[in-house]
Amino acid sequence: METSITDIQDALSSGKITSRQLVQAYLARIAAYDQAGPRLNAIVTLNPHALAEADALDLERKTKGPRGPLHGVPLLVKDNYDTAEMPTAGGTLALATSQPSEDAFAVKRLRAAGAIILGKTAMHELASGVTTVSSLTGITRNPYDPARSPGGSSGGTAAAVAANFAAAGMGSDTCGSIRIPAAFQNLFGIRGTRGLSSRAGMIPLSSSQDIGGPLARSVTDLAILLDATVGPDPADPSTQGAGAKIPKSYLDALRPQGLKGARIGVLRAMFGAAPEDREGLEVVDRALDAMRAQGAEVVEVQVPGMEDLLKDSSVIAYEFKFDFADYLARHPGAPVKSLAAIIAGGLDHEEVDGRLRQRDAAERRDSEGYRAALAKRRALHDLMVKVMADQRLDAIAYPTSLRKPPLIGGDDLGGGPTCQLSATTGLPAIAIPAGFTPSELPVGLEFLGGDFAEPTLLRLAYGWEQAARPRRAPFSTPRLAQGHAPGPLSSTAAAAAPGGHGPVAKVRFKYDPMTGMLSFDARVIRLGGDRVTAVTLQRREGEGPGPVIAQLVATGRTAAVGSLGLSARERSDFLAARLFVQLYTRAVPLGVGRAGLAPGAYRAPSK
Repeated sequence: METSITDIQDALSSGKITSRQLVQAYLARIAAYDQAGPRLNAIVTLNPHALAEADALDLERKTKGPRGPLHGVPLLVKDNYDTAEMPTAGGTLALATSQPSEDAFAVKRLRAAGAIILGKTAMHELASGVTTVSSLTGITRNPYDPARSPGGSSGGTAAAVAANFAAAGMGSDTCGSIRIPAAFQNLFGIRGTRGLSSRAGMIPLSSSQDIGGPLARSVTDLAILLDATVGPDPADPSTQGAGAKIPKSYLDALRPQGLKGARIGVLRAMFGAAPEDREGLEVVDRALDAMRAQGAEVVEVQVPGMEDLLKDSSVIAYEFKFDFADYLARHPGAPVKSLAAIIAGGLDHEEVDGRLRQRDAAERRDSEGYRAALAKRRALHDLMVKVMADQRLDAIAYPTSLRKPPLIGGDDLGGGPTCQLSATTGLPAIAIPAGFTPSELPVGLEFLGGDFAEPTLLRLAYGWEQAARPRRAPFSTPRLAQGHAPGPLSSTAAAAAPGGHGPVAKVRFKYDPMTGMLSFDARVIRLGGDRVTAVTLQRREGEGPGPVIAQLVATGRTAAVGSLGLSARERSDFLAARLFVQLYTRAVPLGVGRAGLAPGAYRAPSK
């Protein structure tokens, strides 16, 4: 639970735990929370050989020693990475049985480092959106609020890593698909420089914009996964020459005072001004102020011409149909051979159908619009590099998204995310946790750097992490109790007048810690000739009463059964016994009596 790869490796090396036990522990959490409890629905499939691989790695550790920091460590990968022992579907029903014959380059590298690929994670269908919904897996939920999306398209990886289903995970980013889910799940996620890591063996969305990368709960874990997965690959021409730009280890860049002396340019043009941006803006501005306090020079920066170059610079619509067809041609066992076949067969989700039809309408890759977009990409890359050099910036900062994660079934992010700047320029960007809104939803901040400036970005992120300690586990996936999810908390309150005379409001409560739902059964007795005005749930403010949170029994009624979705503050108040029940009647309009809620201890469910 919230254990870093370094600490896991120390525990494995000391014999405190084995890789088999570690796999079993993560599988128990997946069983408790993926299709039960908050029903995150983040896992597509599990590796049937995970325990056998763990046994082999435990034996290898005893006989030969560990290969490195990932030896025997369970990881998860997005379902667009080819895996030889599990299907690779890309979130589409059409490819549910598509079994690659070999691993993707990054997966091979992880296995060579000793990692256990525990399973595959859900994703937005064919990476064609940022809410993580697909015809294969349906809807994935955010562990910080299961009524909301985890972002996407790597939403399954982010939700799983945040919920401690594995030590860390791999995603991919074409326009924010690592960084948006990282921001929405209080994680660190990095999109590397174009060419830093191989795309070989990944279902493509856009060959010009795609790149794989890690999502993790700490910067150190992020650096460890980068060390394992980056580097040149003959199968991916974009990685030629990358080896000369990669340090011996990204861990060498991590310094506790990493922000001290750094010059960070704040790009206000990437900040939103809509009312729905306000809460996120306050979080990001507080984070920037805290960075100043840590010794960073934080300055405002403008980039004339940036917005014009960003407009229509995405090449996904020009490349996807053709890149996807090339991938399918390399996989002769795939059930379909084209995007058109998926659409014609009704094998895609309604939420992506319109977008896929638009992309399938492209007649050829090489068009005037495509050439214009490529020219904009080159120009914006050169412009951003020049701005950073001219203004002596270590990085440019802007929010990943100021908007709250969208409600499932509601509107998408709209103008919220700022994903395109890194995707268009090919420059690296790291998403870091900036803090939380008053409703306990994570907000992410992004640093953009120069070509192959990943060490600088990691140094800044690590300095922030050590100063702010921004990581906070989600409420909906708590520590297991004896291998099981904690059971509900029960409480009974009886609000009556002092001395016990007159009417009484008796309320039984049951609280589900995985969903934040508080169910209640309320009854008012001994009214005589009096009449109920209300039975309320309220918060204590110091020694006195605070405002009404909810009405439990309405005027004129004597009983009610229902449930309430508690906010983050209300959950905290309930667990701290700061909530109370108050009975109001016509005869005593200012309140007959009140009774506090005293939640019992967690209990493990019976087997």
